[in-house]
Amino acid sequence: MRLDKYLKITRIIKRRTVANEACDAGKVIVNDKTARASYDVKVGDIIEINMGQKPLKVKVINISDYVKKDAAADYYQEIP
Repeated sequence: MRLDKYLKITRIIKRRTVANEACDAGKVIVNDKTARASYDVKVGDIIEINMGQKPLKVKVINISDYVKKDAAADYYQEIP
């Protein structure tokens, strides 16, 4: 699954276009490398998002094409 779509489906970023723009601006890092929106997300990847005041770091636990709002947080784990 594409990185921008994963960020939108898991509701880490609310819109896919915003996720795409964040990737283009170099604010999204996957496994310590700047990632493009077309990056293929895999289980176990570490995604770091540097938007806003506090950077967010998450580990991909699961991947699915459709996620209900209540279950979105079950698809990633925040890393302190």
